[in-house]
Amino acid sequence: MKAIIYTSNTGSTAEYAQLLGKELNLPVHSLQQAKNKVPAGSEIIYLGWIMAGGIKGYKEAAKLYKVRAVCGVGMGQTGTQLKEIRDKNVIPKRIPLFTLQGNFDVKKLHGAYRFMMNVMVKIAGKGLANKTDRTPEEDDMLDMMVNGGKRVSLQNLKAVTEWYKSLN
Repeated sequence: MKAIIYTSNTGSTAEYAQLLGKELNLPVHSLQQAKNKVPAGSEIIYLGWIMAGGIKGYKEAAKLYKVRAVCGVGMGQTGTQLKEIRDKNVIPKRIPLFTLQGNFDVKKLHGAYRFMMNVMVKIAGKGLANKTDRTPEEDDMLDMMVNGGKRVSLQNLKAVTEWYKSLN
């Protein structure tokens, strides 16, 4: 593996990329930086933030590099929504996909993303708040929407690090 390359919006994906780079002893670059530092066709691990099921930057990274694993960072709990995200992003089955729960702070979003998430929090948050039989995952999501939350952790990267170590 040549590098870890990422696209981040509010910093959660960048934070995960740095943690993973340290764990795996690999250089870490944003997708923009990587274009000048990582040769096209290199084997990489790609991390991108999830917006409406899409992993930002994945398609561009897949055109430039040999993506050997993908990590999507979003509000959902680590290890969830794998089928939906794989299907929406057309990630081949041979490429391991990991989902990681990131931090959530509407104030760190910009422009249309902030507006969309404010609307989503109001609508989905109200729906979840009124639901009487919430799952633990839904309780966690509601808590993040209402109170914000820091969820980035090395523990959430465990499946990724185990996959990588199994290659050697």
